[in-house]
Amino acid sequence: MERRSFLKMSAALGCAATVTGCNSSSKDAEPVPPQPPVDEALTWSACLVNCGSNCPVKVYSRDGMITRVETHHDVQDEYGMHQVRACARGRSLRQRTYAFDRLKSPMKRVGERGEGKFVPITWEEAASTIGGKLTSVIAEHGNKAIFRSYGSGAYYGFASNGCFNRLFNLVGGCLQYFGNYSWAQQTEAAKHTFGTGSTSGSATVTLESSDFLLGFAYNPSEIRQSGSGEGYDYLQALQRANGLKVTMIDPRYTDSMTGKESSWLPIRPGTDAALAEAIAYLMISSGWVDANSIDFINKNSVGYDAASIEAQKAEFAASGDAKKVEYAAAMDSAENYYDYIMAQGKFADREARTPEWAAKITGISEANIKQVADDLMASQKPYIIAGAGVNRQANGEQTVRAIYMLGVLAGKLGREGSSNGELPNMTNMYRASIPTGTNPVKEKISFFTWSEAIHNGETMTARTHGITGTDDLDTPLGTNIKVIISASDSSLLNQHADINGTAEILKDESGVELIVSCDCWMTPGAKFADIIIPDTSWLESNDLVDDSYASGAMGYITAMKAAVDPIWDCKSMYQVSAMIADAMGVGAEFTEGKTEDEWLEELYQQTRSNSKNLGVTPAFPSTYKEAQEIGFFRKNMENRNVALQGFVNGGEALATPSGKIEIHSAELAWRSANWEQNKVKGDTITAIPQYTVTWDSYEDEDTKDDYPLQLAGYHTKGRTHSSYHNVPWLREAVEDAVWMNAIDAQQYGVASGDTVEMYNERGSIEVVVRITPRVLPGVVALGQGAWFKPDPNGRTGSSGKVVDIGGAINSLTRYMPSPVAKGNPQHTNRVQLRKVL
Repeated sequence: MERRSFLKMSAALGCAATVTGCNSSSKDAEPVPPQPPVDEALTWSACLVNCGSNCPVKVYSRDGMITRVETHHDVQDEYGMHQVRACARGRSLRQRTYAFDRLKSPMKRVGERGEGKFVPITWEEAASTIGGKLTSVIAEHGNKAIFRSYGSGAYYGFASNGCFNRLFNLVGGCLQYFGNYSWAQQTEAAKHTFGTGSTSGSATVTLESSDFLLGFAYNPSEIRQSGSGEGYDYLQALQRANGLKVTMIDPRYTDSMTGKESSWLPIRPGTDAALAEAIAYLMISSGWVDANSIDFINKNSVGYDAASIEAQKAEFAASGDAKKVEYAAAMDSAENYYDYIMAQGKFADREARTPEWAAKITGISEANIKQVADDLMASQKPYIIAGAGVNRQANGEQTVRAIYMLGVLAGKLGREGSSNGELPNMTNMYRASIPTGTNPVKEKISFFTWSEAIHNGETMTARTHGITGTDDLDTPLGTNIKVIISASDSSLLNQHADINGTAEILKDESGVELIVSCDCWMTPGAKFADIIIPDTSWLESNDLVDDSYASGAMGYITAMKAAVDPIWDCKSMYQVSAMIADAMGVGAEFTEGKTEDEWLEELYQQTRSNSKNLGVTPAFPSTYKEAQEIGFFRKNMENRNVALQGFVNGGEALATPSGKIEIHSAELAWRSANWEQNKVKGDTITAIPQYTVTWDSYEDEDTKDDYPLQLAGYHTKGRTHSSYHNVPWLREAVEDAVWMNAIDAQQYGVASGDTVEMYNERGSIEVVVRITPRVLPGVVALGQGAWFKPDPNGRTGSSGKVVDIGGAINSLTRYMPSPVAKGNPQHTNRVQLRKVL
């Protein structure tokens, strides 16, 4: 259908409804909703951005054009088998599919990287160029010089990033990465405390059994908006809970509060560990731990006191296990948690972790700190949770470990209604995906250090950069990154730290020799590509997707069916990978002689027969084609996971070196003795969790005068990370503005609606300011994910760098990998602000 015809049809329908409502007869005056055209086709698709839910959507089309998108709403809405209603992002998929910056054909760069100057090329030229360069780089530098960067902008099942992994593994592999931009520090914190992966906390639904929720940066109502996500589980649990007290710790008053909380304690960013330690001090110094939880601590953990460390050291030393013997040599019983909190022994030269000490740092009063401690000690089922925001700090590992300690000290773990501080455990249905094979390259770098590895990869080691898979601590990676394949990935520029610095690295063609961007839109990162390959959008795709990693209590599968043929000259990641495989001589191995339809049928049968999916509603039909006609399949996963239940109540050993909760981590004691540290302030690894003053933190004396405001980043309802930024509807619905407290606004002479420049030594951005009591004085808050847009006239700001009029927060963030995870610290920022006249 032509756009003109579509608009005429819409107008006619609107007029029909209006005329009917104006008839004189009372019967005729009853509202009659307009009926859709009878020849409008319905297919099912899904919103696959990285929010954790993969919501299904119903797509209506006519004459080869998508006419509207609706959400799942036509079944009985009973919790547990409820409707999966997409948020505003999923409902705007038609606008995103037809966005003005949609990529239409393969292109090659003709200007400098970053200029955005390209000319169209054929698919054959694109595939041969990419395949030829891969072949030559592998021959000259080896497969470790090939890197597929971290990308999570499209959570497909079949035509996904897995296709590129399959291609690379057929030609000798590529450099791998570990970790991710969201959870790196908390993953390491959980691993070295509980032997878990940071998402093994009690299921959100069990919150209904709790009597006290203590949330640090916990904001599911904005981050997990889906009608079947964690946010919905959270709201349902609050409604069912009886007498639950909710205390939220956050610099910003979020939508997860708005009257649902009992108290909001605004805290200075990066100081949550100090608060946790003050609470611990009150629990210990009052005698409560000795009277209530010391038996639990002694039985289930190592490191509370010196005696427990000495006993574990002796066990390791006598084990005959070479690694454990190394651990024993590195462990120091003087470095125990009790002495640290109470400022005794090795820590006698430090101030005890009192509420008075913490109040000066956190901005939370002594009285409020004491109240939180009293509530925790009085609780029989405390549900403690550290949101991922606290881990994305300069030493976020320490912050998360400090919060985890509160559940250990309370001694109530293993009870329904309690949780250990980790993110809630989620279950999902099984969905088969294209097999990728085995990567012969064993080395892995941190997801975050790729930009450094472009020029310094050949010298990076386990000791200096935490690389895994090398022979020993000092064996270097041995090569720099020469080719980057970026698919569904804004971390190439927009979501990576220090955009201006990263842009300079990418511009230098003596470093990375080929950058390929596979996406649907001309993102800021795509402008730095040498070859652009346009992907098909979800509404043009046949695929099979599950409910992702944070869909809550209910699992589901969507059998996606293309509503329209791929527009312009776009191809799926599977098709593109197959073409490159052909160019490299492994096309037959890649496809195995199967068509896309045959692959999807095979994967559907594996999905259909998996035991995890038994009891799905409606039942899976016999073929994938039939499944596409039904579209959507649901199952109540009945998940009531209780954190550490098997360990506390069932005697199951944890996956830590000791098999217990490690307050004093054996692995971190070893890393502290063997890894390179102290490159910058706060770049330290300690065996026990310790509040650490870092660069750009609240207590950083080196930067607080020049950049007096702390900048807190957060996730907005108008984007998932950077996805959906190019949808005008969402830019109108959720303004990209910096929040500022009225006290600061008066000092800076700004009012709501003013344009301000925020800057530091890394960059300058221009944004609108909004004055609100929903952010702590001394802190400004800006939603992350806005697209970097340098001033077209090259205007520079107070930083000396080009002004980013797009307002991307990563124009201001620092590239400095965290000590343990080598993860991103992109919530640790100090800035100055001025009104733009």
